[in-house]
Amino acid sequence: MKVFLDTNVLVSATATRGLCADLLREVLASHHLIVSDPLFIELKRILLDKFNVPGDLIAELIEILKQDAQLSIPVDLPDIDIKDKDDLIILLSALNGNAEIFITGDKELLNLHKVKNMEIISPRMFWEKLKAQ
Repeated sequence: MKVFLDTNVLVSATATRGLCADLLREVLASHHLIVSDPLFIELKRILLDKFNVPGDLIAELIEILKQDAQLSIPVDLPDIDIKDKDDLIILLSALNGNAEIFITGDKELLNLHKVKNMEIISPRMFWEKLKAQ
């Protein structure tokens, strides 16, 4: 399954132990991760500014994520009515990478439920989906 993990999921996966960390391991082991440069820029900014993670560790994390992932390049902004316009470029990255599932904790994005053929679900919903298979 092609999966795109939103920045908030990646931050949680790397900064804390728990569901998002387990989810990241599962996606890396058994699914096809879609990533993008805008995602990495946002990830780096948040880890530096909010968590004071050293830049070299962030660079190492990004390299690990890039190793087995498909790099998507956003082209055109989708016509989606959301307040946080920065999320549009992330959504577009997922769409251009043909992600089947977009995993996020962002309530506004979760309220979209689906964009084109891409399902938008929470980490918990994805975990339950995996366990039901």
